[in-house]
Amino acid sequence: MPLDREGLLAFLQAVDRELKREIVLVAVGGTAMTLLDVKPSTIDIDFTVPGEDYEEFQRALKAVPHGFKIDCWKDGKVFSQLLPEDYLEKSVGVAKMKSVELRALQPVDIVVTKIGRLDEKDEQDIEACIRKFGLKGKQIAERASQVDYVGRDENYKYHLRLVMEKFFRKR
Repeated sequence: MPLDREGLLAFLQAVDRELKREIVLVAVGGTAMTLLDVKPSTIDIDFTVPGEDYEEFQRALKAVPHGFKIDCWKDGKVFSQLLPEDYLEKSVGVAKMKSVELRALQPVDIVVTKIGRLDEKDEQDIEACIRKFGLKGKQIAERASQVDYVGRDENYKYHLRLVMEKFFRKR
């Protein structure tokens, strides 16, 4: 069941009520794109959180019946990429609840994390971020060079090259 921005915020407010202390959540992927009004909705919910907040978030999630597919990684890990340490300070503030400081990856970080898998949906999401935020190829290439990819690094470099050719080649 797709979740729009309001649905995501309502769900997170329910989680917020279960928290015993303040935490930071950084939305990634389609979740971030939905919160930043790039996409109307997301099918799954994805976050990366500071390591010290991970267990508390998982505990609160278990207390809220939801039925959503939720992936959560620690300390700037997103899917098979590890973002640079400054991912958190570069992230975009979305909402402050009683105990949740909700943030979204900055758009260039959304793009570089989608490059790892690079299926058709990822390409559409990358294009939407480039258009909405006016991202430049140089920005993406610079940030991608700072990402640690878990797996064959050649695959990530190949995907990056495909993105550069598709969206930034001279016409």
